Amino acid sequence: MPISGPRTLVVDSELSMPVLSALTHDTRLLILSFLSHNVMNVSELTSALGLPYTTVLFHLKKLESAGLVNVEYTPGTRGSQKLVSKRYDEMLFKFPGVNVEASADVVEVSMPIGAYRLVDARPMCGLASDTRTIGRMDDARSFYEPEHMFAQLLWFRSGFVEYAFPNNLPFGAHATEFELSMEICSEAPQYNLDWPSDITLWVNHVEIGTWTSPGDFGGVHGKLTPAWWPDDQTQHGLLTYWRVTSQGSFVGSERVSNVMLSDLGLEENNHIAVRLGVKDDARHVGGLNLFGRRWGNHPQDLLMRTHYAFAAHQKPYRLR
Repeated sequence: MPISGPRTLVVDSELSMPVLSALTHDTRLLILSFLSHNVMNVSELTSALGLPYTTVLFHLKKLESAGLVNVEYTPGTRGSQKLVSKRYDEMLFKFPGVNVEASADVVEVSMPIGAYRLVDARPMCGLASDTRTIGRMDDARSFYEPEHMFAQLLWFRSGFVEYAFPNNLPFGAHATEFELSMEICSEAPQYNLDWPSDITLWVNHVEIGTWTSPGDFGGVHGKLTPAWWPDDQTQHGLLTYWRVTSQGSFVGSERVSNVMLSDLGLEENNHIAVRLGVKDDARHVGGLNLFGRRWGNHPQDLLMRTHYAFAAHQKPYRLR
C-alpha cells in the first residue's frame, strides 16, 4: 500500500525527549527506513530485519509511544495481524527559548518557565517536564539539572525564581504600559484549596507588589496536566495579570502598589529582569507553583507585553 508525503513532524523542545530517545537506536531507524514507501506487517518487518519477533515488537513499541508510527490490527489468514505505517517523512525540531512577536505598538515575549537565570528554591520544592519529574523531589540542586529548560511545572515553599526577558522596545520608543501574565498558585502538601500565599513580583529589581493566592488547586485533573501526574497533587493555578502603568501597579483591577512605569527604567536596560517569589517574612508563606503552557488549564508560558509609543516628532528607527 503506497504512502503519500511528505509529512513533517514539528517538535517543540518540551516534547522532544521521547522522540529523540526513540531515534537513538539503529534498529528503529532501519524500521522507519523500511516503512518509507510501504505499510508492512510485523512478520514482514521481522523477516526484513532478521531479528526475533519479540525484539521487533519491543522497538515498534518505542516508536509507537513516540508517535512516529501507526500500528493497526486487521483481519489476517490466521487471526488478526499488525500493520505498521510511518507517520512522518521529516522532522523539524524547535530548540528551547523565548518567542518574540511585535506589532505596531506592543512587543510580546513568551518565556518558558524553565528558562530562568537565577533561582533560590527551598523545600518543599521541585520541577517536572511533561514526561517526568526532573531530579529529585525537595532537593534544590534539581533546579540546576540541564533538563530544567524543559520544565512545565516548578514549585517551592519559599525563595524566588528570576528570568531575563529580552528588551525588544524599538529604538526611540518609550513604554506606555507593562504587562505580565502567568498561571500560578500556592504550594501546599499535595493540594489545599484553602492555603493562602503572598506571591511578590519584582521588575528590574523594583518591587511591584504582592498578590495573595487563595490556595493550591487540585481534586480535578488540569486540562493540560499530563496524565501520569498523580491526581492527589497540584493540578492547575489561576491565570493572573499584572500591569504597571503611569498610574500605578495592578493585579487584575486591584491596585497593589504606587510603583509607576517610569520607576522601572525599561528604556535604559538591554533586558528586563522579572522575579517571582515568596518572602521569608510574608504574612502567608504558602509557596508557589508556576505552570508552563503544557500544564494546568491555560496554554501559555510567562507572557510579557510592553506597550510603547513614539514622541510626535519622532519616527521609528529601523535597521537597514
